[in-house]
Amino acid sequence: MNEFISIGKLMMIIGMVLVVLGLVFAYGPKIPFLGRLPGDIYIKKDTFRFYFPITTSILISILLSLAFYLIHKLK
Repeated sequence: MNEFISIGKLMMIIGMVLVVLGLVFAYGPKIPFLGRLPGDIYIKKDTFRFYFPITTSILISILLSLAFYLIHKLK
């Protein structure tokens, strides 16, 4: 019976992750500053484009770390 509880919790977490990913894919392009922060590297030449969103990656990493820390503290 205990294994069903852990499977149920795992399924709920996977469901929440899927909902969050769906929201990001649906509304992510509408966030005006995401991907265009100062520090993001964008090089455009004639036939070459290079984009590396380093500042955006750091910001997302900090937010995810904070979220996981808070989830761990609530357990």
